[in-house]
Amino acid sequence: MTGAARAGRQAGGLAAAAITGGLAAAAARVAYAGLTRRPPGGLATWARTNHRGEPVTLLEGPAVAVAAITAAALGPALPARGRAALAVAGAGAAAFGCYDDLAGSGQRRGFRGHLGALAHGELTSGAVKIGGIGASGAAAGVLLGGSAADIAINAGLTAGGANLLNLFDLRPGRAIKVTLASAALLAGCSRAGPAVRCAAAAPAGAAIALLPDDLGERAMLGDAGANALGALLGAAAAATLPRPARLAALAAIVGLTAASEVVSFTKVIERTGPLRWLDMLGRRPAAAPAPPPASGQPPASGQPAASGQTAGAGAEPAGPDAQPGQAGPARAAADP
Repeated sequence: MTGAARAGRQAGGLAAAAITGGLAAAAARVAYAGLTRRPPGGLATWARTNHRGEPVTLLEGPAVAVAAITAAALGPALPARGRAALAVAGAGAAAFGCYDDLAGSGQRRGFRGHLGALAHGELTSGAVKIGGIGASGAAAGVLLGGSAADIAINAGLTAGGANLLNLFDLRPGRAIKVTLASAALLAGCSRAGPAVRCAAAAPAGAAIALLPDDLGERAMLGDAGANALGALLGAAAAATLPRPARLAALAAIVGLTAASEVVSFTKVIERTGPLRWLDMLGRRPAAAPAPPPASGQPPASGQPAASGQTAGAGAEPAGPDAQPGQAGPARAAADP
């Protein structure tokens, strides 16, 4: 391929990625506006209250998921099998994530909690989600084709990506920042072609369009949004990268997921200066602590949640990070 032809191909790939990302961003804003005007089941179904006593909505998640899936399905540089795999991966992760958002009790957390409950005969919403996202990842792997090893790798990338990104949805904007960083890394691979950039642009465009609402603590991704974005990124890697790169990505996903069972990502971020700076970028400052009650006076009671449930006190549960949907219906959309 001549230099001119290579440059033309690169320019065409960048244009396709820009179109895909722009379509995803526009679709995310339209979907979010429509869902907030006419929320399925009413506003209370999606409403949560953070530790500031301020309402947040889970509708960001479905809006991001629908937009990213639509843009990926229409991506001009993606082959038909790749578009189908991304659509199946994103739709499955969003559907099962949404189920866990709305039906989860928060009494069981993490893989160990849900699988332990299952071993004792208790089927939790988180266990249903684990199985459903695993099945969606397997379906995406089959759609992409290849050898049995390739199908297994691609299924692991898709399902593992969905789970891993969800582990970061514990502070405002964090999961979206990880989405953007992951998409940039994927698009910047040395062998990245138009298909890679186009596949990465779909979740990135949808996510960045609603970043202001997430950072402003007006809305949150929840499991529906975080699982869908992670699954789309994993499926994008599965559909476009050579096997060595896919194996490296899968190893990173497995390693980070295993680490999350024993290490708190939030504590690591807070102890690492550059990561803490990035994590706080664009976020509201931490709320000042309330003054202690006067002697003999009872402490003031907290505000009730709009839906009868709160997102907690803004701190993680003791121990390692848990998936937001497994830690309750909503992530504590608050500063540490």
